[in-house]
Amino acid sequence: MDEVKQIVTDIKNGNFKPIYFLMGEEAYYIDRISEYIEENILTEDEKSFNQVVLYGRDVTIDEIVSNAKRYPMMAEHQVVIVKEAQDLSRSIEKLADYAENPQPTTILVCCYKYKKIDKRKKLYKTVAKNGVIYESKKMYENQVADWIRKVLAGAKYSIEPKAAQMLVEFLGTDLGKINNELNKLKLIIPKGEQITADQIEENIGISKEFNNFELRKAVGTKDVVKAHRIINYFAQNPKDNPLVVTISLLYGFFSQVLQYHGLSDKSQRSVASALKINPYFVSDYSDAARNYPMKKVSQIIGLIRDADLKSKGVGAANLRPGDILKELLVKTMG
Repeated sequence: MDEVKQIVTDIKNGNFKPIYFLMGEEAYYIDRISEYIEENILTEDEKSFNQVVLYGRDVTIDEIVSNAKRYPMMAEHQVVIVKEAQDLSRSIEKLADYAENPQPTTILVCCYKYKKIDKRKKLYKTVAKNGVIYESKKMYENQVADWIRKVLAGAKYSIEPKAAQMLVEFLGTDLGKINNELNKLKLIIPKGEQITADQIEENIGISKEFNNFELRKAVGTKDVVKAHRIINYFAQNPKDNPLVVTISLLYGFFSQVLQYHGLSDKSQRSVASALKINPYFVSDYSDAARNYPMKKVSQIIGLIRDADLKSKGVGAANLRPGDILKELLVKTMG
């Protein structure tokens, strides 16, 4: 995020580079940087003659270079944006010769999503020398809630930790999807207010009671009635609550509980730092550690792995997802 801010700040200050090669697994920031360049470097009048958008599936490297070598008309710069440049992965290295001696009045932007170029080869080295290479890495799940908080803070909003966790568990780590839902909320909720779990439930359709976050909490506190109520809801709504996601989250939770058992310093700040979680959720792990000794946690992790295999049809071809989850929780909380 800091790297993106620096790129945008440099552009705002007129410190342009002749090539921006934006690559990596997370498409969100690639799109944001590309859109910022597309919307802000040239005036509306200048864009008519000096801004072109190409698509990797429709062009060759030679055509990209030909466009990049043109001189701007009645403007200081021209902008050439290549979207979906990953479609040129077999020939992208041919761009190295241009990158070695780029046209100084051209700003060439390559959006190379979901992949990255080889850092050992000439293209990477020449772009790194003469332009900007930005690698957009996929966020880990435990980083996304903090990202949501920072994005909203920048827009003068705050969000309850539980509400942020609900978004992560429902939408995963796809920042584009999450940002779309945040934009919807910002249209409804006045600036300066805190976004709550109730508002998430009402406006996005994520249940604040029947979700993986609440299941994890119920299992950790050994609230058998609540846990079974949640998994019955999951069994009735399997498309919205896929078993593979629930198993993955339970595995992650108990792996962290095991890590918690091994900590010498169990203060809130130390635990939050070690487990890479929001301090708000530390009590969930301390509760679980009290209810499940280290030996039991190790056994539970084994049970979760077995359930994962069963969910893939190994040794349980006729078991429904809801039955696999019920069996897992009976063994876990028994």
